[in-house]
Amino acid sequence: MRPGRLAEALGEPPAPDGTWEREAVYVSAVALRRARVAPRPGEPAAGGGAEVGRVAAELAGQVRPLDGVSRVEVRPNGFLRITVERPGELVEEVRPLDLPDPWPDLPRTWDNPGFVVRYAHARAAAVQRWARDLGVPDTGFRPELLDDPRCRAVLRVLAELPGRLAGRAPGWEAFQVRLATAYHDAHELAPAVPVGDEEPAPAHTARVRLARAVRDVLAGPDRI
Repeated sequence: MRPGRLAEALGEPPAPDGTWEREAVYVSAVALRRARVAPRPGEPAAGGGAEVGRVAAELAGQVRPLDGVSRVEVRPNGFLRITVERPGELVEEVRPLDLPDPWPDLPRTWDNPGFVVRYAHARAAAVQRWARDLGVPDTGFRPELLDDPRCRAVLRVLAELPGRLAGRAPGWEAFQVRLATAYHDAHELAPAVPVGDEEPAPAHTARVRLARAVRDVLAGPDRI
């Protein structure tokens, strides 16, 4: 499920919720905002509980039929809780960004958040070169293969992008550090390219695609 389709159905990007280790969940409070802005005739202008429930149910009905949505719950507080089957599809919507790089170059140690971010970018860029050299196919991306917990952790952070891009205070510095930290774990523990005598497999193609999304988002040079 691509976040763009959810945003189109809801009218605004939903927010990822939880760790995504076991299930990928988005939440949306759009029903509360819509009920306050445009109540039905006879309902309180501030948006009563009945109006919030009506709007939430209407939105849930628009989201449930979408391909890749496995469950939609309307919570008592009017929030929608949306579970998606293939969270890896979100990488297909990631576009290159020009995010700020406000940190000093030195020291080049893990104590410097700038190094953590730039090194993650360089690692993700290196994966693209290694994949070409080792014959990892660039086609045949299967998002469901991004099921390793380390890959899911990277997806969870990337899922914040639509909301941050739409927000007034995106908090890019903290976001980049969190994404870089998650990617370092995935890079080391869920390799994107074959190791040793291993043959290229569809899982490698999926992980290379994930690395490309990380490279396109994080600030930094392609080589360090």
